[in-house]
Amino acid sequence: MCEFHKIYYSVLNKFADGEIKKLIIQIPPQHGKSEGSSRLLPAFMLGQNPNLKICIASYSTTIARDFNLNVQRILETDVYKYIFRHTRLNGDGVNVHNYTRTKDVFEIPHFGGSLRAVGRGGSLTSKTVDVSILDDVYKDYAEGNSPIIREAAWKWYTTVVRTRLHNNSRELIVFTRWHEDDLIGRLEKSGEKIVDVNCWADFDTVGAADWVRLNFPALKVGEPTEFDPRQEGEALWESRHSKEKLFRQKELDPVQFECLFQGNPISAAGFLYHYFKTYVSAADFGTVVRRGSYTDVADEGDDFLCSISYDVVKSDNTIFNEKTKKVENIMFVLVRDIIFTQDNIEVTSNSVPLMWNVTGTECNYIESNNGGSGFYKIVSRKTLGHCVEFSQTANKESRILTCAGGVNNQIIFPLGWETRWEKFYFHVKHFLRNFKANKHDDGVDTLTGIYEKEILTYNPGGYNNIRKGIKRRN
Repeated sequence: MCEFHKIYYSVLNKFADGEIKKLIIQIPPQHGKSEGSSRLLPAFMLGQNPNLKICIASYSTTIARDFNLNVQRILETDVYKYIFRHTRLNGDGVNVHNYTRTKDVFEIPHFGGSLRAVGRGGSLTSKTVDVSILDDVYKDYAEGNSPIIREAAWKWYTTVVRTRLHNNSRELIVFTRWHEDDLIGRLEKSGEKIVDVNCWADFDTVGAADWVRLNFPALKVGEPTEFDPRQEGEALWESRHSKEKLFRQKELDPVQFECLFQGNPISAAGFLYHYFKTYVSAADFGTVVRRGSYTDVADEGDDFLCSISYDVVKSDNTIFNEKTKKVENIMFVLVRDIIFTQDNIEVTSNSVPLMWNVTGTECNYIESNNGGSGFYKIVSRKTLGHCVEFSQTANKESRILTCAGGVNNQIIFPLGWETRWEKFYFHVKHFLRNFKANKHDDGVDTLTGIYEKEILTYNPGGYNNIRKGIKRRN
């Protein structure tokens, strides 16, 4: 059993004991999601209380029936019979004619409990439900992105499932989120409170009518927590689904990966950037005309310092520039090295100029906003290249959005950058157009600054062509 399974099953145990009435589970495919919620959990709950009436629903009756039969097989095992002596199936040592046992429903003889399987849209008329388990109410990406199916699923949930519940009923929703307007999204919009839990103390903030949500992304995003102590970029179940395998899966379709493996129902339009080009040799894009760097110093305690060293390359290909009304060579920025860290200035004032010197930068731009000026005074004495201190006064959000297309097309990363600079890669690839949804903007702000300084100004030569006196020190 993987470490995250221990947390997963512990939370399911709280649900089984009634400490949680409403629970949402988001776990990637083939990570044991349905095994815990739709097979072991209902068997365990019927063992604890053979009077429970449980309903398992899925996008199709066939899948729901499979869960039903899986639970029946668990109830027939010798271990189960030894632990739960009263919970039996009709025909398994008990023969009572008026107790049902089919692939759609089975009842517990001599008790009031049962397990009923139903497909999305199926009827529950006149049936009382003590425990509702919804496992994947959308079949795939096509269904999740169909407004008609999403609306039908919501109507079925509100007019069929919810109407069969009572004051003490429990609900478990476990499925892949394909769209922001899915059943969980509708619950949020309807005003029902959903509490994301990252540690045991979070349960103290959950009200009786609140939903508890537990999300385990396949690749860790953000800082370690009590429930998910992984470092950013680490795989959830490395021995079964390695980080390399997941990255390959992500490259095939980033949008579906976010839904299936990350529990993030953001549509493609929600991301600021799409695919970035990669290079093996600078010669593939043109001739190197100058080498520079751009540094965005951390503004606040939890912000990142981002420093990127790069080559500016002039392509042999040309394009008509609408702004200058001239035919110009296409310019590219090829990233050579990146420092993206929350280390303090005692560390970065040494690591950053070291990177500059190793990569041979000739001009190093440093934003002087907030702590930038002090950083500039320290590092300018430690580098062979010239340092340029400047203030950024333009609106950050406007700058980043306006330059996003150019950044995406003309800033090129070395092959394998997603593993070489994992934190930076996650930050950039997951950055959303809705700025309020992003915790940090340091990386994308740095890319924007590079594009403004090196591409928008259009200089097809060295730094001396546009800045008198800026030379590489000897």
